[in-house]
Amino acid sequence: MSVLELDMVSVAYGAVPALEHIDGRVEEGEAVALIGPNGAGKSTLIRAILELVPLAAGTITVLGATPARARRDVAYVPQADTLDPQFPISVGEVVLMGRYRRIGWLRRPKAADRTAAREALERVGLADRARDRFGTLSGGQRQRVLLARAIAAEPRLLLLDEPFNGVDAVSEQALLDAIAALKSDGAAVVISTHDLAMAHLTCDEVCLLNRRQFGFGPTDATLTPDNLRATYGGHALELRGDQVVVTS
Repeated sequence: MSVLELDMVSVAYGAVPALEHIDGRVEEGEAVALIGPNGAGKSTLIRAILELVPLAAGTITVLGATPARARRDVAYVPQADTLDPQFPISVGEVVLMGRYRRIGWLRRPKAADRTAAREALERVGLADRARDRFGTLSGGQRQRVLLARAIAAEPRLLLLDEPFNGVDAVSEQALLDAIAALKSDGAAVVISTHDLAMAHLTCDEVCLLNRRQFGFGPTDATLTPDNLRATYGGHALELRGDQVVVTS
């Protein structure tokens, strides 16, 4: 059974199509990179998997069920969290939030939940900051805490929306290591990113998006200059290291 199945998925905002006929599968222990220009629909696809936006056509199946029924086994790391940096909440308390879907918001965390939160912080290299206020951390450290919160949920499907934007090299490596460990545990991972090097290092497959799908398959076979040129609208395109440079 695939962890995630996208079957001709289409999304529209009113009369404006946002995604058309997206089709693909993600298996246990696999990571897929969503790559495309700004406004291509990468975040929209993640939101559709979370049922935060309705489908205009097609179906999304998570662990053989609807996304709503599989929600307990799905974790999400957004581009920017809604937590107010000034809010007096500790790093450990933020990570513990990842357990609430399993224990319920009205029940007190047990020793096992606190252990899971502590181990999640250890995975991202921030166990020593558990008592610090979340708002005192750097941007990269906050992103690592949000990933730890997702890890604490023990997901079978992890969705990350541009997790490497604005993070320092230390935080980037910690994120990569944690994602690799999740894959080793059998979780499926979907990552929206502009970073081609990260896609090569971390992901088994790539989905190229620009409203419609320009490729979905193994990274080496899909992440080619021709496919990227088509995805980015036929403009002149250069690959410089891990960057896509598009000119008019």
